[in-house]
Amino acid sequence: MNYLVKSEEIALFFLCVFLFSLLNLPWWWFIALLLAPDLGMIGYVFGPKTGAFTYNLLHHRLVASVVALYALTSGNVYWQLAAVILFAHISLDRALGYGLKFSDSFTNTHLGKIGKEKNS
Repeated sequence: MNYLVKSEEIALFFLCVFLFSLLNLPWWWFIALLLAPDLGMIGYVFGPKTGAFTYNLLHHRLVASVVALYALTSGNVYWQLAAVILFAHISLDRALGYGLKFSDSFTNTHLGKIGKEKNS
């Protein structure tokens, strides 16, 4: 089952790569912005509860869907870029085993434990 879920996420990532190619923007934008949603980790400076909120805000598919809906209705290429980047980043993270964070610890995710705590 784990292989099936990871392959689904990888397929979504490559769909995002294809969608980005339709935007007619330089490829370095995709590469440069792919990790931008991880700026949500800055919230952990204020504690695990705030960190989980800010991280999850930028890693939740509902948020990415709202951005995509606005992007499609407005026709704005920069909102379309933001939507593609959000979906691509989320898919890449999930394929690597990183999920939405619980408020008790950065390593406690909806996909299970990550990091050193994974094996404990």
